[in-house]
Amino acid sequence: MKHTTISIAVIELDHYTELSLPDKLLVDEAFEATERAFAPYSQFKVGAAVRLTNGTIVTGNNQENASYPSGLCAERVALFYASSQFPGQAVDAIAVVAKTSLTELTNPVTPCGSCRQVMAEYEQLNGQKIRVIMASPSGKTMIVEGIAALLPLAFQADYLKKIKTN
Repeated sequence: MKHTTISIAVIELDHYTELSLPDKLLVDEAFEATERAFAPYSQFKVGAAVRLTNGTIVTGNNQENASYPSGLCAERVALFYASSQFPGQAVDAIAVVAKTSLTELTNPVTPCGSCRQVMAEYEQLNGQKIRVIMASPSGKTMIVEGIAALLPLAFQADYLKKIKTN
């Protein structure tokens, strides 16, 4: 039997204004996207901003639906839109933020498992790590370089491409 330890590196900032100007702009765009979220049921508004390698920024927000689980997370809205409108452009970074009037969010909210898996797919597709920036309304920010930090044992597309030979 072998035991393996998986560890991750997380950059923590007291406030997202400490970020580089391009990353701060990405977070600002994500916060702006929360204003357009459709979250009448949870009152939990999430915004995402994706920066492509060509510099284009695409935003998305969560879209709830009375028929759960028919809604979609902000991260996937932004990533799917970016892929559909800018095919072949790799994702450089994604900023994820949330806000709600129901509680004070002092810590950043992390992407859900489905969103992490989608990010992993785009990393594999483009052969480039995605910088994930998670910021809270209080300003506290966490950054990881690549989705493996958030989803260390991701399901790989290669699993589906293997042909069994005898």
